[in-house]
Parts: sequence; C-alpha cells; structure tokens
Amino acid sequence: MEMYFIFSDKVVLLFDFWNVHSAAGMALSVLVVLLLAVLYEGIKFGKAKLLHQALVSMPIPTSQQLIEETDRDSLSSASTRIGSTRLRWFSCHFGQSLIHVTQVVMSYFLMLAVMSYNTWIFLGVVLGSAVGYYLAYPLLRIH
Repeated sequence: MEMYFIFSDKVVLLFDFWNVHSAAGMALSVLVVLLLAVLYEGIKFGKAKLLHQALVSMPIPTSQQLIEETDRDSLSSASTRIGSTRLRWFSCHFGQSLIHVTQVVMSYFLMLAVMSYNTWIFLGVVLGSAVGYYLAYPLLRIH
C-alpha cells in the first residue's frame, strides 16, 4: 500500500468486501463517500440544533426549587418518583449521546477512507463536507 496520494481506480475501502477494481466502481465509491460526508455534516448541525432546543426548553431551576426538590427526595427516598425536569434532562442527554456516538463512528469511517490515500476518495470526502456544510448551515439558524 502506498503511503502517498495516488490517482487509481483500484482500492480497498474500510472493509475487505468494499474492493474497487474499475472506474465505475470508483465513481460509485466516491459517491457513497461523498454522501456519507454530507450526512456527517447534517448530523453535526442537527446535533447543535437539538442541543440548543433542549437547552431553551429546559426551565432554569432557582436555588429554592433545587432545595425543595432535594428535601422532597430525601423525605421520600423509598419512592422511585423522578422529577419531570430530571427525566426530560436525562432523555435529552441520552439522545444527544446516541447522536454523538453516531457522529464519531461516521467521522472515523471517513478518516479511514481518506487514509486509503486514494485521491478520488479524498476529493469525495472534501466535496461531501463542503456540500453538507453548504446545505446544513442555513438550517442551523438559531434565534
């Protein structure tokens, strides 16, 4: 395997079964990698928008509310009742965590595709990131 960028229509991407041997296969692989990069950018912006919406929708508890909730919890420690604010926070945090894991996995796949040192694949990732950013940025508009 070469450790420099080459223009070739033969490459193995990510897995043994993704073995490209022709120009048509390379074009299809570049398209798939480009779409993965667009999806990655979309997930990145979607995650930012969801985080903003979650933070805006969460009430900011006052210190008095926190004291009352703590007192209530200590008095009724046997009950399994969880405050609605805590449950909503946990749901938002869990969803954000799943989105983050998806984003990390996709970013590593894209990085490993670039590390094939195939110039066409590299250009597909760069172009996909640019197109994804261009398409997702207007959707971000946080007011």
